[in-house]
Amino acid sequence: MIKALFFDIDGTLVSFKTHEIPKSAVKALEKAKAGGVKIFISTGRPYAIINNLKQIEHLIDGYLTTNGAYCFIETKDIYLKFIEPKEVNLLMKKADEQHFAIIVVGKDKIAIHNINDTYRQIFVDNLNVTNITDSEDIVSQILAEGVTQLTPFVSKTEEKELMKGIEKCNAMRWHEGFIDITSKEADKGLGLSKIAKALGFKLSETMAFGDGGNDIAILKTAGIGVAMGGAAENVRKAATYITETVENDGVEKALLHFGVI
Repeated sequence: MIKALFFDIDGTLVSFKTHEIPKSAVKALEKAKAGGVKIFISTGRPYAIINNLKQIEHLIDGYLTTNGAYCFIETKDIYLKFIEPKEVNLLMKKADEQHFAIIVVGKDKIAIHNINDTYRQIFVDNLNVTNITDSEDIVSQILAEGVTQLTPFVSKTEEKELMKGIEKCNAMRWHEGFIDITSKEADKGLGLSKIAKALGFKLSETMAFGDGGNDIAILKTAGIGVAMGGAAENVRKAATYITETVENDGVEKALLHFGVI
């Protein structure tokens, strides 16, 4: 019996094409919630830029954000893991030397360093994220308080060079234009485990949905891992089941298939 559902946002709940949650997914989550199933968000996004879930906000029981580096239920922190300052400093130094934009994320704050057109095109124009400040004062505050995630705007080729010497971090990609970097002690699978333990669920009682490389860990950890149609081959291999795309009612169809609704 599934007691908790974990959903990635972009490409899973929310369409990259319409930037909305399909009505079929909203209705399916309402049915699951009415049946006593807990609903959690599992995303690479920091909470501050989760701006596309208004249709289901009332259904959400908790959040696994920044790829598992910060997880919470209502006002209770479940897990918080910072990147080691030495590696933060090295990555920030590389950003300045190589002149790429990098999003700096703390527990509660977020800012963009070295803002450029690549960042604007992907985050502002394509993802409709407009509330990230470019204040260097905020960047400095986050660096002083602790960094949960860094998001440099680099290609796959540039990523290999960037991660040299970065031994205690994971680099995960769910978009061609950037990577999310967190501590190796933080990923979506570990975040699911922390939440399940806090609520007394068995992993076998959880079900996770995802479509990107940063979802592989949670698809492997959950009792049932569902890859969305269109997911890359390595994501599909990590899943228990492959459903349709978000636009083709993939969430609803998978929940029906496994008898959750």
